[in-house]
Amino acid sequence: MIVVDRIEGERAVLSFGGELIDVPLAALPKDLREGDVLAVSRDETARAGILTEGEARLERLRARSEKGPDTFDL
Repeated sequence: MIVVDRIEGERAVLSFGGELIDVPLAALPKDLREGDVLAVSRDETARAGILTEGEARLERLRARSEKGPDTFDL
């Protein structure tokens, strides 16, 4: 469960799995308020272009392998 802990300027602080995560407010629904609970499915994140940390790391490794062995872009 993802809960909107608070909104600070252009950022939302989300509580997820016992951790607080800062997210740009522009990436979230416009009518978002503190205390709202967000439900996100894997399909929705894929359509929105949001990658998990592991998926983002895999994409960087794939891009690196396409550039050749002498390039390091982490």
